[in-house]
Amino acid sequence: MVKHSNPGARHLPRGLSILYEDRDILVVDKPAGLLTIATDAEKERTAYHHLTEYVRKGQARSRNRIFIVHRLDRETSGVLVFAKTEEAKFTLQEHWDETEKVYLAVVPGHLTRPEGVIESYLAENTVHVVYSTNNPDKGKWSRTAYRVVCETKEHSLLEVDLLTGRKHQIRVHLANIGHPVVGDKKYGQVPDSHGHLALHAYRLSFAHPFTGRRLQFEAKVPSHFYKLVGNIESAKKSANLPDSANGETDRIETPPEPDQN
Repeated sequence: MVKHSNPGARHLPRGLSILYEDRDILVVDKPAGLLTIATDAEKERTAYHHLTEYVRKGQARSRNRIFIVHRLDRETSGVLVFAKTEEAKFTLQEHWDETEKVYLAVVPGHLTRPEGVIESYLAENTVHVVYSTNNPDKGKWSRTAYRVVCETKEHSLLEVDLLTGRKHQIRVHLANIGHPVVGDKKYGQVPDSHGHLALHAYRLSFAHPFTGRRLQFEAKVPSHFYKLVGNIESAKKSANLPDSANGETDRIETPPEPDQN
């Protein structure tokens, strides 16, 4: 693992930390509120921009660069992987379905089943709202596994295994079963005054693009999770949960399509 006491580190914004780096990949812990890549409205305050500056160490003429492998939503924190060569990017993306992607999510209320799998086709409308549909010609088949880690009077902490990787998949599927992610102002069904989206890319495990060695990274759980559900590490240990969710399947049937305006 690489130490990062070098001139490039000063180009990293507060909250964006490097978990691992070698000649082929760069793994970071992205804070909530930071875009992965640029949008029409924001070009520079992105993980991609800051990490490009990092690998160039402030040298504008440097040809060093990074490559997008996958993305996290702006308000989602956690483990994010970039490639440092185009070959590494293509190799990682070619085998991305083999990557283990585990999230933590806090939802309101208590789930009927302690674990399960949510399935539906996911589509996106003209105003960029993702929704479930029964039409396979309209959407992409999506599967989300979950298990309850702990419960408080008002909330449940879920460990979520992203079995497919669609845009807003976790947020839409949890909202579909009546438990939208706390702080989700886009897909939440009830007024939610919580200031942060309680969704965190907690663990990522994949094969190194060239050595083939299995790598695993975990990102520190944000403080607002503890305010919602208490001591998460103690809860995870006492839960004695299985390695993967294998409960019943929640298949989303005939959900309403969101408005186009």
